Amino acid sequence: MSVAVTADIVGSRTLTDRGGAQRHLEGAVDRVESDFPLSERPLRPTVGDELQGVYPTLAAASAGVLLIRLALPDGIECRFGIGVGPIDDVPSTTVGTISEGPAWWAARAAIDTVHAKQSRTLPGVRTWAAAAESQDAAVREAVRLANSGFVARDQLVTAMAERIRRITYRRCVGDTQRAIAAAEGITQSAVSQALAASGGAVLVDAVQTLLAAE
Repeated sequence: MSVAVTADIVGSRTLTDRGGAQRHLEGAVDRVESDFPLSERPLRPTVGDELQGVYPTLAAASAGVLLIRLALPDGIECRFGIGVGPIDDVPSTTVGTISEGPAWWAARAAIDTVHAKQSRTLPGVRTWAAAAESQDAAVREAVRLANSGFVARDQLVTAMAERIRRITYRRCVGDTQRAIAAAEGITQSAVSQALAASGGAVLVDAVQTLLAAE
């Protein structure tokens, strides 16, 4: 079993600097991969505003996409579809192999679900997971539990200002509140209060819990 992740840029057609947004996004992905090498195949651009990558487990994918969201600057957001199931590498005479299979189809269905939820009652949702039809009941239950967490944590991240996301990310990396305060030009007390008020402390604990599973 593998975990495929498809991502697309929210509102990519209306961005005033599409090239700059792409650079920021790829920079955020590279930063997360450097700090937390969780993926088997890092998210990379495919066509248009879409990226694709592969993670070894649902926990790794969950932590990875959360960290990418925290690493992005204001004005750039992504939706993430996570698909759990088999991945097939199809031989190609021009590019070596083409990655396809049930995990990718599930990831596409998951990102379609994100689009639907955003346009209805949950505009802050950015992440969803789906299991391939071949997956057993235990995997499907794990996906359902993951989705309940995605809905809650996405609401927190979507509401955060860039500085709060930056502070939260740095705490995930392991920086002390004192070091973060010095870098941000604020007091340690202000860092602590920001993490508590925004839900950043909850996300730091969530990342630590997910990484412990790895």
